[in-house]
Amino acid sequence: MSPINSIPYVLSLITEIDQGLLTTIVFSIFILMQIVILRKDFKIINLIQIIFSSAFGSFVTLSNNIWTFQAPTNYIMRLIILLVSMVLVALGLLFYLAADIVPMPAEGVMLAIQSKTNKDFAKIKVLFDTTVVIIASLLSLLLLGKLIGIREGTLIAAIGIGKILGVLKRKYNSYIVDFINKDIRIADDSVSEDDIDYGRELNYE
Repeated sequence: MSPINSIPYVLSLITEIDQGLLTTIVFSIFILMQIVILRKDFKIINLIQIIFSSAFGSFVTLSNNIWTFQAPTNYIMRLIILLVSMVLVALGLLFYLAADIVPMPAEGVMLAIQSKTNKDFAKIKVLFDTTVVIIASLLSLLLLGKLIGIREGTLIAAIGIGKILGVLKRKYNSYIVDFINKDIRIADDSVSEDDIDYGRELNYE
């Protein structure tokens, strides 16, 4: 189980409530955490994360109902699949964080912590993911009597994704940011002086 989904998964086993619904609830709690951390600095547009949470939760439910995947029996192959998925997740985070769009709720909490502490995002992610896994593990041990859905792969991902993100960010973030800014500059250059003057006239009217 991935770190971010570990708490909803364990809660679904404890309560027998749909994992997708619990994912939406947990993600909504992450949004509340952002409001508490940021207070007046919390931007109203970030409430769009509620829509993201609902959509993601629905996707989890849909995936659980229609998709099955037989895990390889070879342990080395399992580790390879885990490592590939960690790189892909870290790469996805690198791109959408550089784009500076409204984040998913979990990353929103991490960005809120970063804004208040000025710590490196990759380090915050390692700490956040590890904390989430510890909470899920405690819930599983205390209420189910054993660890279910959380194994070494979950812990490796909790530590490894942030580490990989840090490496990718140091090497490639500047190129991605330059690419994004280049598109913005091209868009700005496409606006002529006549367009600007016409816009001013409309504003005056």
